[in-house]
Amino acid sequence: MRHLWSFLAGLVVAPITWALITLGQDGSNRTVDRWVEIGTYNTANLIEPAVYLGVAGILLGLVGTLRTSPVGPLVAGLLLITPYVGMFIAPFTVLDRIPTGWKVLGDPLPLRQPVQNGTLFLVGLLLLVAVFSAQRWRRWPQPAAGAELTPAGDTSPQPSYATSDWPPAGPPARSEPDTAPLTLGYPDLDTPTEPLPRRAGTESPWSAPPRYGAKPENSTDNR
Repeated sequence: MRHLWSFLAGLVVAPITWALITLGQDGSNRTVDRWVEIGTYNTANLIEPAVYLGVAGILLGLVGTLRTSPVGPLVAGLLLITPYVGMFIAPFTVLDRIPTGWKVLGDPLPLRQPVQNGTLFLVGLLLLVAVFSAQRWRRWPQPAAGAELTPAGDTSPQPSYATSDWPPAGPPARSEPDTAPLTLGYPDLDTPTEPLPRRAGTESPWSAPPRYGAKPENSTDNR
């Protein structure tokens, strides 16, 4: 079905684009020629032909760049290049087949102009080149079921969850430690502390050393 709609879009866009390009080019040429003739200009006179050309560009962009079906740009491209290609075979016959004397909103519509200056051939080739971009017509890749959602650049292992398990269960809760955490403290200098017990028969580590030549208290020397 999408190929059918694309085919119909190409059939409609091609003649509309031809007419819009004709109106834009003819209006621009007549406006600029008039400026040169009178020696002054008014840029507001270019608004109307610019609108025609802008709408033509939007239509061509939609047909040539949308990721729908290659049938539309293929049909539109072939229809637009056919008159110029026919100029190589039978130019007078082609020019006689193109209608003349048409007007749109009071403006003349010289449909031969874009054929003679090669604009239609250029636009048609652009659409045909868009058709041969095979990768552009592929479908967008679909994410697999249960695929992991990992941010770009994150190489850490990530848990995978199935699409049916949502919201996913969080990580298991950590059990509390059996003992209280160790704390480091400093003694209070204002609180008096008891002296360390001293073993019998030993001197206090803070006692003064004996004088030189003095006899120890527990010495058994009777000399």
